[in-house]
Amino acid sequence: MLAQQKQAIVALFQAALAPIVAGTDLNPNVVLERPRDPSHGDVACNIAMQLAKPLKTNPRELATRLVAALLADPQAAGLVEAAEVAGPGFINLRVAAGAKQAVVRSILKQGQAFGRGTAGEGHHAIIEFVSANPTGPLHVGHGRQAALGDALSALFEAQGHQVTREFYYNDAGVQIATLATSVQARARGFKPGDAEWPESAYNGDYIQDIADDFLAKKTVSASDGEPATASGDVDDIESIRRFAVTYLRNEQDIDLQAFGVKFDNYYLESSLYADGKVDEAVQALVDAGVTYELDGALWLKTTDYGDDKDRVMRKSEGGFTYFVPDVAYHMQKFRRGFDQAINIQGSDHHGTIARVRAGLQAVNIGIPQGYPDYVLHKMVTVMKNGEEVKISKRAGSYVTVRDLIEWSGNGDITRGRDAVRFFLISRKADTEFVFDVDVALKTSDENPVYYVQYAHARICSALSNWGGDEASLANADLSLLTTPHEASLLSKLAAYPEMLQRAQAELGPHQVAFYLRELAGELHSYYFAHKWLLDDDDALKLARLALATATRQVLRNGLALIGVSAPNKMERAPADDAAAQADQPA
Repeated sequence: MLAQQKQAIVALFQAALAPIVAGTDLNPNVVLERPRDPSHGDVACNIAMQLAKPLKTNPRELATRLVAALLADPQAAGLVEAAEVAGPGFINLRVAAGAKQAVVRSILKQGQAFGRGTAGEGHHAIIEFVSANPTGPLHVGHGRQAALGDALSALFEAQGHQVTREFYYNDAGVQIATLATSVQARARGFKPGDAEWPESAYNGDYIQDIADDFLAKKTVSASDGEPATASGDVDDIESIRRFAVTYLRNEQDIDLQAFGVKFDNYYLESSLYADGKVDEAVQALVDAGVTYELDGALWLKTTDYGDDKDRVMRKSEGGFTYFVPDVAYHMQKFRRGFDQAINIQGSDHHGTIARVRAGLQAVNIGIPQGYPDYVLHKMVTVMKNGEEVKISKRAGSYVTVRDLIEWSGNGDITRGRDAVRFFLISRKADTEFVFDVDVALKTSDENPVYYVQYAHARICSALSNWGGDEASLANADLSLLTTPHEASLLSKLAAYPEMLQRAQAELGPHQVAFYLRELAGELHSYYFAHKWLLDDDDALKLARLALATATRQVLRNGLALIGVSAPNKMERAPADDAAAQADQPA
């Protein structure tokens, strides 16, 4: 059911309720739901049960009065086909066939705009994701963050929010120092296993690549920073550090480009220290009286804000703990005007949530409770040739995003990117995911992204074989769409805008992937059940092609939101074609 139709039905209920609640202080809130059992109707409402007690009346009697008033309202004509009272006072409505069929006309008219809303206008959201330490290539966990974060950003934009995609570089601390000493050791000719090799060093082949380019005095650039030219001096640890960080930031830029992800802003952790923002945050907490000294360390009273114990801010030896720059960073997010901040991170960050939020509340500058929001994802296991893949030649100890894209596309970057993006958002973030490269390579219904994309390609092929003017389909007689398959497909199309709203509100982009698979399933079933191009009735043929074209548009819109292409033509596995003997020419 379309949003305007839902609003119209709410207005019908409100009009029916007006004389009943007149003279009372009741302000009924009419909520419409989908019945759990579709046979009960298209819309359910329990307003009679809510109002029965304050009105001191029987809920079924009240529901009967409301149904009679609603059906007698001229505004219900063409919208509500039937209404009945069920159980203790539920009201079930059946939407008129013409109202259901109207979704096709709406989709064909709105095109790419179908499903988009304006609820977020005036709101500014910052979505931080990937945020990898510049100490190595992006691994598959970063890939899951990239897919989730980019899709969530698109969902927010689809609801009218102004969105900033931000990458936070942890370019300060022990890991960066380890990177520099690893490259220095390689530049001196040492390798993993040698007695001189640092115990905590990074062992991947990429360290040798950095060392070789450093010795060659090359210049590298990251997408948003100053170029770094290597000095070539193996004793110049600062030059090694700066060159290695820039080198790996550039490598990550290349990975993200292959993944089709672009960021609006990059924020360096080192800038928080250089600009005095960390010291400012610490001083603000001290001034607020929410810290104390114990055993030479500075502690934050996070238990005052729901944490299970107080947390150390500054260690006895003088360094700050991990969450302190995070507090400073999120203070800057708030001051930059973002009324909502969302972080996409691994589940290992769960322990920092309470302390970061506690610090933000404690500075008392108006930051709302629950700021920022977190979407935490679990691990990704990669399977290839029936076995788990744990290491990469490129990285040495883990599978990289670039590996996954290359494997899943068999050399075709677009195909690989589509598979990786779709697969990595196809489950809720808080569930572990097994990425099977063998499945990603299949050109059959067993591959979920192929299954969805082939639905789009199948419609394109049917329309091409028809050869008519697609613009003429806007005038098709939609009243001819009366079969159960058509009713089911119409209902699924109408649910798209509400699904987008729910996915955005619940920070759940996986819902888009779920929906697309279900819509593709409806399309494939419809395709085999009715021979669109072989209909003798030209009017029925045009109506069915109009429905298929509207389905193609929604498939295209949904795939675009999650960064997946919508091919017009696709190859299909011979075995799968043979199984589909009922396939029509398309």
